[in-house]
Amino acid sequence: MANEPFYLKETPSQTAGPYVHIGLAPGAAGFDIYREELGHDIAGPNAKGERIRVEGLVVDGIGSPVKDVLLEAWQANASGVYAHPDHPGEVEEGFRGWGRVITDFETGEWAFETVKPGPVAGRGGTTMAPHINLWIVARGINVGLNTRLYFEDEAEANAQDPVINLIEWEKRRATLIAQKSQRDGQTVYRFDIKLQGEDETVFFDI
Repeated sequence: MANEPFYLKETPSQTAGPYVHIGLAPGAAGFDIYREELGHDIAGPNAKGERIRVEGLVVDGIGSPVKDVLLEAWQANASGVYAHPDHPGEVEEGFRGWGRVITDFETGEWAFETVKPGPVAGRGGTTMAPHINLWIVARGINVGLNTRLYFEDEAEANAQDPVINLIEWEKRRATLIAQKSQRDGQTVYRFDIKLQGEDETVFFDI
C-alpha cells in the first residue's frame, strides 16, 4: 500500500578489509603511488628533542602476532605542543605529530621513528605525562581501538597523569608503559599491544 511505512535494514558492520594497506599505507604495502606518502614522517628534520624509535607487536588472545594491522600515532613535540590550530604554542617547521605505519607481513613487527614528546597541558590545570596516542585497525576489529603509550623512564610524571589514574588496577596501568632500551646508540621503546585475554592492553572509549 502507498501509505505503508518503509523501513531500512541495518547495514552489517565491517572490519578493516585486506585492502586497507593499499589505500592507507600503499608504500609500506609495496605500491609506489604517491610522491610523498601521508603519515610517513612524524617529527620532520627540524624537531627538537631526543630522537627515539618505538616498536612492538600487536598480539591476539593467545599471544600470536597479528600481521595485518595499521597503526596511527598522534603526539606532541618535545615542548608538549601539538601541531593543531586549537592547541596553544608553535611547533617546528615540518613537525606533523602524526604518523601511520603497518605491521610487517612476515613478523608482525611495527616501528616508527620520532622525537620523545614532552608533558602536555591537560584539562583543569592538570599536566599529562609524555605519551603517544595510538589508533589500531585490522581485520577482526569492528571499531578502531584507541590506546596510549607512556614511557618507562617517566615514572614520576606517570604517577601524576590524570588519564593513567583513571585506571584502578596497577597491573592494568602497566599495559600502557613502553619499556626502554638502547640499541646501536639509539633509544628504543618497546610497546606490545595485546588485543584480548590476560594482560589485555587498556583501550579508551573516545
